[in-house]
Amino acid sequence: MGLFDKLKRAFGGGQAEAKPESEEKVVTENPAPQAEVESTPAAVEPAPEEKTKAGQAEVNQESVESEPEVEVAAPTPVQPAEVEEKVAPKPAQEVAANEETKRYERGLAKSRKGFGAKINALLANFRSVDEDFFEELEETLIEADVGFETAMKISDQLRDEVKFQNAKKKADVSDVIVEKLVDLYEAEGKNEDNQLHFATQGPTVFLFVGVNGVGKTTTIGKLAHRYQAAGKKVLMAAADTFRAGAIEQLVEWGKRVDVEVVRKPEKSDPAAVVFEAVKKAKEEDYDLLLVDTAGRLQNKVNLMNELEKIQRVITRELPDAPHEVLLALDATTGQNALTQAKQFGEVTKVSGIVLTKLDGTARGGIVLAIRNELHLPVKLVGLGEQMDDLRDFNPEEFVYGLFKDLIAQR
Repeated sequence: MGLFDKLKRAFGGGQAEAKPESEEKVVTENPAPQAEVESTPAAVEPAPEEKTKAGQAEVNQESVESEPEVEVAAPTPVQPAEVEEKVAPKPAQEVAANEETKRYERGLAKSRKGFGAKINALLANFRSVDEDFFEELEETLIEADVGFETAMKISDQLRDEVKFQNAKKKADVSDVIVEKLVDLYEAEGKNEDNQLHFATQGPTVFLFVGVNGVGKTTTIGKLAHRYQAAGKKVLMAAADTFRAGAIEQLVEWGKRVDVEVVRKPEKSDPAAVVFEAVKKAKEEDYDLLLVDTAGRLQNKVNLMNELEKIQRVITRELPDAPHEVLLALDATTGQNALTQAKQFGEVTKVSGIVLTKLDGTARGGIVLAIRNELHLPVKLVGLGEQMDDLRDFNPEEFVYGLFKDLIAQR
């Protein structure tokens, strides 16, 4: 089953859920047994309360029969299996999955609303699916930050698909648009690896890159908290020695999450900081080292030299490291994030994307552009400001969170 089919099935095209079979039986079958009870009250076993009263005082059988309403009110016996089914707690995995779905729904609320509003506005104005419609669709998709190339692909595919499916109603056209977006997203991500990778032995090293102000240091702090809370021994390295206040910011995060930070004075050689951090991680058996770096994208030559030097130091001490080079991108910048990703891809070998502030923007469509145009896996997403709102990226939950309303509004 494709991802779009799962989406349709999950939300049922917006139709009301059918009543469970047991509920329908209650409505249709209850009257008959009740009538039978009233006609033969003596056959109904008295309620436990009536039995107690009978034990305390002698009760005339005729008087009991003259008050059938008491017997009718007696609770209907319930089979033990039914009781167990009703009160049985949901499995922990199911509860966790539901909670993750809710996180994505909350985190993508602005994007879902903005994306849906753009598509619905386009469909509200169309009279026929002609060339003008496709031109407007391309502009709408570009405005939704899915990327220029993606918008062109979707428009080209829709020309044939709309005719093939004979889509005439607005809901049908909307479904085809979403289906093509989801199908393209799924196809481009077939061999995508969204998992974070760790060392088989010795310390794991995650190297973080990205321009200033995208939430790189905050991401490192939250990730340190996650693994420290999971029982891992975590170390952070303040290798952004150029930006004023960057070292202090990471040190403050270290105090907040109870994780040690390797630091040197401002303007120190970043590679020297990393060397000391890697050495400490090896000698003191740390599980994870998180390395912060400078974000001076405007000076690409210096940035390239600096990152190359840092990576050489890491690899010299740990041949398999860094195990992840994570590029932090601010989702609120839309297409600018795409430009940054392309530029950093020329500077260093990025293994994955951390998309921050996804909950604070209507530009969640940028995830589609990153996958379809850059072919870089998104590995972490920021879905809120709380410590545990930095989540592992789940492609299916993202699709549900972004397109849910467009499917559910049928």
